[in-house]
Amino acid sequence: MNIASVIVDVPAKQTDREFDYKIPEKWRNVIIPGMRVIVPFGPRKVQGFVSGVKDHSEFDKLKEIIEPMDLEPVLNEELLRLGNWLTEETLCYKISAYQVMLPAALKAKYEKHLRLSDDIDKNELPVSIQELFKHKDTVEWNDVLASSSPAHIQSEAVKGNVEVIYQVKNKLNKKRLKFIKPVMDTAALESYRDSLPQNAAGQKRVCGFFIEHESEISLKALLEETGVSAQTVKSLVQKKVLEEREREVYRDPFKDRSFEATVPFTLTEEQNEALMPLLDSIHSHRDDTFLLYGITGSGKTEIYLQAIDSVLKEGKEAIMLVPEISLTPQMVQRFKGRFGNEVAVLHSGLSAGEKYDEWRKIQRREVKVVVGARSAVFAPFENLGIIIIDEEHESSYKQEENPRYHARDVAIKRSEFHGCPVVLGSATPSLESFARAQKNVYRLLTLRNRLNHSVLPSVDIVDMREELRSGNRSMFSKKLFEKIKDRLDKNEQIVLFLNRRGHSSFVMCRDCGNVMNCPHCDISLTYHRHSNQLKCHYCGFETAMPTHCPECQSDYIRFFGTGTQKVEDELGKILPEARVIRMDVDTTGRKGSHEKLLNAFQEGKADILLGTQMIAKGLDFPNITLVGVLTADTMLHLPDFRASEKTFQLLTQVSGRAGRHELPGEVVIQTYTPEHYSIELSGEQDFDSFYQHEMLLRKMNKYPPYYYLALVNVSHEDLLKAVSVTEKITKFLGTGLGSGAAVLGPAASPISRMNDRYRYQCLIKYKREPQLKKMLKKVLDHYQKETAQDGLQISIDLNPYMLM
Repeated sequence: MNIASVIVDVPAKQTDREFDYKIPEKWRNVIIPGMRVIVPFGPRKVQGFVSGVKDHSEFDKLKEIIEPMDLEPVLNEELLRLGNWLTEETLCYKISAYQVMLPAALKAKYEKHLRLSDDIDKNELPVSIQELFKHKDTVEWNDVLASSSPAHIQSEAVKGNVEVIYQVKNKLNKKRLKFIKPVMDTAALESYRDSLPQNAAGQKRVCGFFIEHESEISLKALLEETGVSAQTVKSLVQKKVLEEREREVYRDPFKDRSFEATVPFTLTEEQNEALMPLLDSIHSHRDDTFLLYGITGSGKTEIYLQAIDSVLKEGKEAIMLVPEISLTPQMVQRFKGRFGNEVAVLHSGLSAGEKYDEWRKIQRREVKVVVGARSAVFAPFENLGIIIIDEEHESSYKQEENPRYHARDVAIKRSEFHGCPVVLGSATPSLESFARAQKNVYRLLTLRNRLNHSVLPSVDIVDMREELRSGNRSMFSKKLFEKIKDRLDKNEQIVLFLNRRGHSSFVMCRDCGNVMNCPHCDISLTYHRHSNQLKCHYCGFETAMPTHCPECQSDYIRFFGTGTQKVEDELGKILPEARVIRMDVDTTGRKGSHEKLLNAFQEGKADILLGTQMIAKGLDFPNITLVGVLTADTMLHLPDFRASEKTFQLLTQVSGRAGRHELPGEVVIQTYTPEHYSIELSGEQDFDSFYQHEMLLRKMNKYPPYYYLALVNVSHEDLLKAVSVTEKITKFLGTGLGSGAAVLGPAASPISRMNDRYRYQCLIKYKREPQLKKMLKKVLDHYQKETAQDGLQISIDLNPYMLM
């Protein structure tokens, strides 16, 4: 096998294929599929992924691979195949599909070294490697390339005796600590200590420490224990009394936390009924997809934990996906408590280095369970036994940039390869998933009762129009205000939910009606009081709050709408005794702040938790007895066919935070459209009726799950260019697709200008269009030159979740 097929890191139509390269003599049998290599490409050197190796090429003259970047593959055979599938499904380039599966640390610029593993005895290694590491533990990568025995090196890498260290330029290297241990035995150490002069008190203390503790200890801990200086230890190392070694330690994002071990709960009869088919699927290695539909507080997490436990007993691995917002410390606690160090956690709150370490734990088979957000679906396991997606209806499982994959589709594809079940869990499943379960494409498992026989909270829907008519201009209805006061008197806790951060939603002049808009986007600016600034939440534009209307100079310029900051201020005025914790993007931006705020609330240091979407899911506090939703309508009026569904899901989830334990819960939903079916039915937590009503509307309007959607988005700095390109694409698709498909457009996107670029789109609704992907690929290929030179941007989403 002396020829490698390589996918080069040049994302373009012309390079989106395999290129053959000759494998230099010394790298034969070393370079295998899934490794990254450096290859000559035109005048430059580029990275690439080896997708296969072979004996023959149809080309005579082949360039040689310059060098490998890894000693072991970063993508296994399954992930390479998955990359090909992703390319077809999302119309992305192969290189983008491979890159999305790797942690950011491996995509950065880095230097590489080869290092002996920590516990290896040099004398047991082959002679050629002993020579390479003669007087050192670390060798420069260039020396490795120049050595005569790469095959030896690789076989030692596979055994775990040597490893490649990626030292990323922006400090993404592995974390190393210095460890010290004695060279002499205890008797020799004692006589050495006794021979030291009186003034060498520090050295005597260190010797005394190792006479008592013969084991290795980190330099940092040794200095703390003995109170000596690093120089004292160094001089003992130079005298060959002690030995110093660097060892890798994983950056542990949870090092300051201890997790109490938990044991499985006894399941209720209903939970048992849901778990049995799952266990049956695990043991018979079937790739079934289950929809676990259970109301809030019905004990879905315990079913996940026991199913994973069963998988681990079979010696297999598990992936557990949760939405980014509900990756709460509570969720991590549950998994770490049950499975201890078998768990790796991947989410955006970790530093790039921590993510890299967690990924390497998976790659080195040191963990068996991954808990993480969307991208954890690509965890490089080789023996998967189950994939679970909690809150499967969440839109954050869909990636909004290339490759535009949905984690659910990737999970199902991986389950086919491994012959293992996928579990989709939710109290409010997406209509697509529920419809598939109704048609037996997915197997439906249902939990209709809460645990500990606690009942669902009682819900009051308050018409805010009536409040206004009766002269109440406050953001709190009389009913909600009275209930908040009552809970404060009883020392119970309250959650107030608002789907908007900032102080106000927009700023308007009451004289001329002018609304302050972003100069680069067609969207109103949001007022943030702590900085007294107006901000655009799309492009990041900021400006100071004006004192006069820029159009008519009137000073009647006022804030409209309600944001979390404004609610916090109002609570301070009307209930000064209430202790409030505010949770939104602004207060949880710093690492660990999310956890600190929730811990403070759990410990009873606050009475009211006020927040945006991030408090709607996964919270389970026994003392919460009241949930108030301040404005239930914010999502209802968005130009999105899923607006009602998202509103229903969110209100049901928020309501589910109340009364989960002994104390009964109440919910107050304030709205200006109390008659809307999604608000009425979320009050009753009646998913089945909502499903029937919404499906009827979807069928009439040709939306999923009755039809598939594809969205083509065109943007350009010149309005006419954006319109004319969208027109041509719409015409091309309209003539090529069958009569069953509807091509709508060209139309301005709901946010028609963003970052000074005009945005137009066309929407395709279809049932079965075998030619559609080919045609869309043609569109991308046709405009590729213009996208590279003219600043034209075309994006295609084959399953859009955002129509904005």
